[in-house]
Amino acid sequence: MVYYTSDLHIGHKAALRFDKRPFADIREMEQEIIRHWNEKVTADDDAYILGDVFYRYQGKPVDFLHQLNGRLHLITGNHDYGLLKDEEALACFVSVDKLKMIIDNDRRVVLCHYPMIVWNMKHFGSYHVYGHVHGNIGEEVLFMMKQERAYNAGCMINGYVPCTLEELEQNNRKFRNDFINKEGSLC
Repeated sequence: MVYYTSDLHIGHKAALRFDKRPFADIREMEQEIIRHWNEKVTADDDAYILGDVFYRYQGKPVDFLHQLNGRLHLITGNHDYGLLKDEEALACFVSVDKLKMIIDNDRRVVLCHYPMIVWNMKHFGSYHVYGHVHGNIGEEVLFMMKQERAYNAGCMINGYVPCTLEELEQNNRKFRNDFINKEGSLC
């Protein structure tokens, strides 16, 4: 299986508040993300983290990463500069890229930390999985919510667990519908 997630922000105390994360503190967040991850992802799965794995993390990133099942792949985000300087932690990843196209069950999927208005082969049915925007609603997110086959992999809208492409589609549809039910439209 192929799984996607982004914006874990392990160690980021303020993320508990601004994402309304359901954890008492950053230690519980770290433990629960690891627990949920390993209940779903097996050693034979590929797991793509679309950026911002850590932020102000006080531990050793390699110790956290070694606890996660699966073949880990990093699509770098704006908070991954420290991680990119940590050779020991980088060795936990099968691949590290800024932008990548993969094949997931015969579907082309373009991966980037940032949402893109146009991505490779968009008009030929490719998908785009991104992060960075968390669960925030701004004009960029409203635009992305209108795009077919573009999914936010932010852990906060996907139950803090890596998701398949189909699960991302369902979770993004629910996130979109909840917003429309609250606001009346995407305009």
